[in-house]
Amino acid sequence: MTHYAQTGLEGTVTSAGEACHCVSVVGRRTSTMTRLLLTVLLLESLRASEQGAEILTPPAHVRFQSLDYRNVLHWSPGGNSSGLKYSVQWKIYGEPEWLDADGCQAIQKQHCDLSSVTSDLREWYYARVQASSSPSSQSAWVLSPRFSPRWDTQLSPPNLQLNGTRQGIVVRVKAVRLKISLDLTYRIFLINTDGKEVEYELDSHKLVVKKLRRKSKYCVQAQTLVPTHGKSSERSRRECVSTL
Repeated sequence: MTHYAQTGLEGTVTSAGEACHCVSVVGRRTSTMTRLLLTVLLLESLRASEQGAEILTPPAHVRFQSLDYRNVLHWSPGGNSSGLKYSVQWKIYGEPEWLDADGCQAIQKQHCDLSSVTSDLREWYYARVQASSSPSSQSAWVLSPRFSPRWDTQLSPPNLQLNGTRQGIVVRVKAVRLKISLDLTYRIFLINTDGKEVEYELDSHKLVVKKLRRKSKYCVQAQTLVPTHGKSSERSRRECVSTL
């Protein structure tokens, strides 16, 4: 009987050990499942946060407009612009790094003057714009077309001042103001009442046209030229004067 009692006792002890082992395994499994669940929840939270950053409609019509080498980036709101702010970055074509445009971070206006960082006439440039309503709510970046200050800028025609004399006409040219230093010349068109044109090339700011008919009306137009770039402006509006 003693033998059977010990055997029973040993059986009882063995069963208890197996039970403890099972509880330990279940505990480890529960802990692992908890960690996995927390990981999934964290990933979902991060994914939702990333998706929330892209809910804004991005800006539209991002493009450079350049007049007399003043290079200004313009854009339009992609949707409701109420409360939106914009940030601008730029880079040289071929360079990997985007640079923040000074004075154009979290701004409400829809343009940014990039003349100071896009003044090298040998380079091509890109710019991009992002809209935001809060630090966690941002649109995608929108890229501009490639831009060259040398080839893409437009020139303004010069202003003219005319004076009629007994000898002819004095034409004074007021140069345009450029954002960079360049040598300018001018093309002057003298037009008589019959519509006939006489063309003059001028590298100063004054032209005296002599031996004209007295008491006759003449009109003048002018173009701004950058000879080194092969660029010219549109013609100025007609200015007319009569000889004395």
